[in-house]
Amino acid sequence: MTELPLHARTWILKAEGGYSNDPKDPGGETHWGISKRSYPMLDIRNLTADDAARIYARDYWLPAGCAHYRDVMALAVFDAAVNQGVRAAVTMLQGVVAVTADGIPGLRTIEAVDRADHRELVVRYLERRWDRYHDTGGATVFLRGWTRRLFRLEAVCLSLAV
Repeated sequence: MTELPLHARTWILKAEGGYSNDPKDPGGETHWGISKRSYPMLDIRNLTADDAARIYARDYWLPAGCAHYRDVMALAVFDAAVNQGVRAAVTMLQGVVAVTADGIPGLRTIEAVDRADHRELVVRYLERRWDRYHDTGGATVFLRGWTRRLFRLEAVCLSLAV
């Protein structure tokens, strides 16, 4: 099993935060961003950061193909996978790099991402994510926080691109 890289672990645990049970959040009870709705058998309140990182590596980092991308795009795609779903994260990426948008991070997607100017690509990708937020349920409640998250993520990703 691949471990979550330190920069991705640090980012996601801070971005997702600690324990929450906001009735407006469609995920319901969450801790470190891991939701009771997605993981009904877990004791969410007592979930450790290490346990959350293992879940993130297994269920988000690897399925979204992040292990195949340079740090800049790996972090951007990983964050999207956690926040908007793995299939959506990959489909948005495929749309930006102009390959068939099937939600599967295959060889064509990986090669297209590798060939791209990563500074430009990450900006275009985050713009695509922002557009998608407007079509997401709960946008009126969470849009300000999601937008702040994208601005912070953009700064971190661009610092990785240097």
